[in-house]
Amino acid sequence: MHWEKLYSMQKKLDDYILENHGLIGGNLFDKKLLAFFVELGELANETRCFKYWSKKKPSEKETILAEYVDGIHFLLSLGLEKGLRFYGTEEKVAEKDVTRQFNTVFKAAVTFQQNPNEQSYVYLFQHYIHLGELLGFMLQEIYEAYLKKNEINYERQDTGY
Repeated sequence: MHWEKLYSMQKKLDDYILENHGLIGGNLFDKKLLAFFVELGELANETRCFKYWSKKKPSEKETILAEYVDGIHFLLSLGLEKGLRFYGTEEKVAEKDVTRQFNTVFKAAVTFQQNPNEQSYVYLFQHYIHLGELLGFMLQEIYEAYLKKNEINYERQDTGY
């Protein structure tokens, strides 16, 4: 994965958004973190992994990947906000249950909120990447989906989204 390229692209998008909305110099950590929580919930909803009461199938893989990549956008943006980076890891996370992994990511995000340092950021990002693996995504397709969604995000800014 080309993490530095993604951080660079995210910084350009963040700067574009800040300029368009007159927010240059503002602290948006809490808003970005809440946005990540919302995206994580939307992702869980598309997978339907927790909906034990329902027989409805999960959304199509493409839809789930698009939601997953929204979370990547906010994780990158949170790292930029705090001057932190994730460069990938060889370390494998053992969890095999998607629902439990969602809960682990939520807990990791709360830990990062309470103590936004490199260790908690890397831990959060590692567990989010592992969630993607459990959902069947390869790093290359995550990368390509990020590039595609990044373009869409610029279009949305230009059309008053």
